[in-house]
Amino acid sequence: MTATGGGLSPAARHLGRQALPAGDGWAAEGTGTTGGATAEQVHVVSSRAELVAALGGDNATNRGNATPKIIYVRGVVDGFEGPDGALLDCVDLADPAYSLPAYLAAYDPAVWGRVAPSGPLEAARVRSVANQTRQTQINVGPNTTVVGLRGARLTGLTLMLDGAHNTIVRNLTFDDARDCFPAWSPTDGDAGNWNSQYDQVSVRRSEHVWIDHNTFTDGDNPDSGQPVRFGRPYQVHDGSVDVTHTASLVTVSYNRFVGRDKVMLIGSSNTVAPDVGRLKVSLHHNLFDGVLQRLPRVRFGQVDVWNNHYRLAGDGFEYAIGVGVQSAVVAENNFFSLGAGVAAGDLLYDWGGTAVTTRGNWVRAAGDRARPVDLVAAYNGAHEPDLAPDAGWTPTLRRGPVLPAPAVPAVVGVLAGADRLPL
Repeated sequence: MTATGGGLSPAARHLGRQALPAGDGWAAEGTGTTGGATAEQVHVVSSRAELVAALGGDNATNRGNATPKIIYVRGVVDGFEGPDGALLDCVDLADPAYSLPAYLAAYDPAVWGRVAPSGPLEAARVRSVANQTRQTQINVGPNTTVVGLRGARLTGLTLMLDGAHNTIVRNLTFDDARDCFPAWSPTDGDAGNWNSQYDQVSVRRSEHVWIDHNTFTDGDNPDSGQPVRFGRPYQVHDGSVDVTHTASLVTVSYNRFVGRDKVMLIGSSNTVAPDVGRLKVSLHHNLFDGVLQRLPRVRFGQVDVWNNHYRLAGDGFEYAIGVGVQSAVVAENNFFSLGAGVAAGDLLYDWGGTAVTTRGNWVRAAGDRARPVDLVAAYNGAHEPDLAPDAGWTPTLRRGPVLPAPAVPAVVGVLAGADRLPL
C-alpha cells in the first residue's frame, strides 16, 4: 500500500478527486457527492489486507471512519484472502458443526416438511455465515472514493456502504461475490428457494452515493452452473447493487451488468415504514446485458430510470422493472433489445405497486424492427390488474440532454462499464 499515491498518472489523480457533476441524478441533490475529493490520505492497494488498512485499519470498525480518503485499486483484490495472503475456501469458513451434505439430509422437504429450518445444523449454518461476513464483507466509511486503476477487479467480496454518506465507487470490475452457505427458504414462493446473503455493492443507511463506470458479473461461477437442490436452483449470488435500509440519494451511472440473475433491489421489505420518502435513486446510461430480473425492483422510492440499454433474452428471464409497494418509477427513453421469447409486455412486473410512468421507450423484438412502445399499455394488455400510467412526479436532476432512445445503444455500448474512463 502506498500512502502517498505515488506512481499515479495525472489522469488517475484527477479521477480520484472528481466529484459527481451538478445535477447528475439524485446523488447530486443538496450538497452533492464529493467522496474523498478533499482527502490528504491517498492509497494504492492490491490486496484485501491493504484495502482494509486504507479504509481505516479494522474491518469491524471501518464503517465509522469518516476521514476523507481516496483508495486506488490495482490488480485483483480477493475477499477470500486470509491473514497470511493465502486464499481461503468455504471449508475454512464453515463452523465445525456445519456440512452441506448434513444440511441437505436434515432439511430435505421430504423429511423436514415445508417449514423453516431450525435446530443445531441451521444454527451452525448461521455461525458459518457470520464467519464469512467477517471475512468477505468489506466495510466502507463516509467521505470515501474507491476507484480502480486499469484492469482492477474485486472478487469474492461485498463492498458494504452502511452509513457511508458521501461515497464514490468507480471503474471497478466486481465478480463472484459468492455465498458459501445459502439459506433454504421453503416458504419463499410455491416451491421454496435458496437465498444468498452477499451483494457486490450494498448501500444501506447512506446518502449521497455515486456508483459509476463499473462492471458486475459472476465471473466463471454463474448461478446457471449451480446444481438443483430440493428441486430449486442452488443460488450462491445475490444482488449487484442493492439500495436498502433507508438509503437514499444514489446515482448509478454508466455501469455494465452482465449475465447475472438478481441485479438491483431498491427497498428490501414491503413493511418498512422508515423507507417512506427515502430510496431516491437515479439509473442512467447503464447496460443490462443477459440479466434476468430486478433491473431494478423498487419499493417506496422515487426512482428515475432513463437512457439505459437492456439486452434481454433466455428462458430464465423474468422481468426488467419491478413495480413494488408505494413505488414511483419513471422510465424514460430506454432501449430494450429483446431475444426470442421475451415480449414488451414482459418488461414490467407488478410487485404490489399501482403506477409507473413510462415514456419515450423503444423496443426491438427478435426478428422485428425497433419501434416506440408504451410499456404500461403493453403490460396492461397482457396482465391483470392494470398499472396506472402516472407515478406522480417529474424528475429534474438529469445532467445534459436526455438522448432519444434509438441513440442509447451506441452511446452506452461505448461508454458503460469498467476501463472506459481515461486513466
